Order: sequence, then C-alpha cells, then structure tokens
Amino acid sequence: MNTPAASAAAPAADTTLLVNEFWRRMASNDFVSVGELLAEDFVLDWPQSGERFRGAERFVRMNQEYPANGPWRFRVHRVVGGAHDAVSDVVVTDGVQQARVISFFDCDLAAGRVRRLVEFWPEPYAAPPNRAHLAEPIDDTEGEGG
Repeated sequence: MNTPAASAAAPAADTTLLVNEFWRRMASNDFVSVGELLAEDFVLDWPQSGERFRGAERFVRMNQEYPANGPWRFRVHRVVGGAHDAVSDVVVTDGVQQARVISFFDCDLAAGRVRRLVEFWPEPYAAPPNRAHLAEPIDDTEGEGG
C-alpha cells in the first residue's frame, strides 16, 4: 500500500521553509500532499484533548473527516525555527468557525519531513474588565507573514 509518507520529499534548507511548506499545502486542502511531508513514524499530539495520531495516513484522514463548513483557510502569523524544530502561530477558519493553533514541529531536514507535531488550540476569552486601563486589543493581523 502506498501511504502518503511513502512519497519522496526533498531535503529542506531549514525548518522554517519546511513548516511554511506544510502550511502552504494545508491551505490547498489537499491533505494527501501534506502527508507527503510527514515522516514514516510521524506522530501528532493534541495535549488538550489527550489525542495522539500515529502516521501520515491517520493525519490525512483526520483532516479529511474533520467537520467543516467549507474549505479551510490558514493565516500564518509567525514561524520561528531552530536546527531541528520550529514553532508556528496560525489562524484557521472554514468561514464559520475560527481557531488559533500554536504548533511545535520536530523536523528531519535531511529527509525534508516532519517527524512530530504537537498542537495547542487555545480557546479565546474576554479580557477581564479590571485590566482595561492597562491593556489594548490585539489586532488579529499582527505578525502576518512571519
């Protein structure tokens, strides 16, 4: 069986390029093409819900089967990378629901693949009134293109 991870991936020059390519492919909504960037032993963890998805095939199916009101759109606010890892801050929407995801990537640059991904999906909440005199609202477009 030819799983998504079985396709060839090119070596990546650095982690930020690999992560930006990951999000570019996610924005295409062609999740099989995203699977091509995942290592054979890829693992995705969602600590908040206690879920672990092993392998590219399960990652692809989870994204294909996730309930959506339309195609997913992704706005990358920031990607910061190190020698083998990177962090991204991305807003995801299907036109009805919107969420922010903070993602931690562990990358194999020689293979051009993501080995592990840990995602946090924080719930927004209203700022408490007792800090109103100290704070200002954050513009949701700040940091785009990073």
